[in-house]
Amino acid sequence: MTSAIGQVHLTHIGGPTVLLEAGGWRILSDPTFDEPGRTYKFGWGSSSKKLSGPALTLDALGPIDAVVLSHHHHGDNLDDAGRAALSSAEVVVTTKRAVADGVPGAARGLDAWERTTLEAPARATITVTATPCRHGPPLSRPIVGHVVGFALTFEGFDDGAIWFSGDTVLYPGVREVADRLKVDVAVMHLGAVRFPITGPVRYSMTAKAAVELCGLIKPRVAVPVHYEGWSHFSQGRAAIETELDRAPQDVSERFRLVPIGGTVDLTDA
Repeated sequence: MTSAIGQVHLTHIGGPTVLLEAGGWRILSDPTFDEPGRTYKFGWGSSSKKLSGPALTLDALGPIDAVVLSHHHHGDNLDDAGRAALSSAEVVVTTKRAVADGVPGAARGLDAWERTTLEAPARATITVTATPCRHGPPLSRPIVGHVVGFALTFEGFDDGAIWFSGDTVLYPGVREVADRLKVDVAVMHLGAVRFPITGPVRYSMTAKAAVELCGLIKPRVAVPVHYEGWSHFSQGRAAIETELDRAPQDVSERFRLVPIGGTVDLTDA
């Protein structure tokens, strides 16, 4: 990261929840702040138990300027406590379906490849581009619902976007990101989500898929999230590390594994 947007810090709060501090903004992704122990229903007989809580409470986190919410209908991406973050943020960027369903806060809905602009005094202007997601196998959207990722491009910074993949498997829509966007930092949702009721079917990226995608997009830094703390994750940190050991060095060296509660300085990472 150049000095065009100042220091860039990313804090892994837990699950898919990340605090991005850049360009004068404090941006939260997919807020999940409930305590562990509860089982959440995801529909069609699927469910997951939250095994670990967030590294920070919402109160301890401090003020949030914006939230990027990949989808609103799964408890591992937006839970009851996390909804408070939506109401307190200046703006929430999410899916059009979430807006139609009345998600809290000053919400703006986007479909894949649509854009919106975030502006505020004394902060860098951000163009937010929604990117494609498919949260499961082909033709699964009527069951799993609408999901998008987000590419944040800061005015005056030419090294590329900070991209949040959202919950998705690797499919042609996600591969389009490599063709249409220049990515500096990729925050990638992994976990290879599976449910007993649907057997081997996966609903988020495997570690192997993340390595393949990173080889296509070639971000300066790739940060995996959304792979620990829930019972429906079939791959955790060990699977990621195993896959990185097998990956070409020019791909594996781009990855930064940030533990829950950890903060990484991406300014010159």
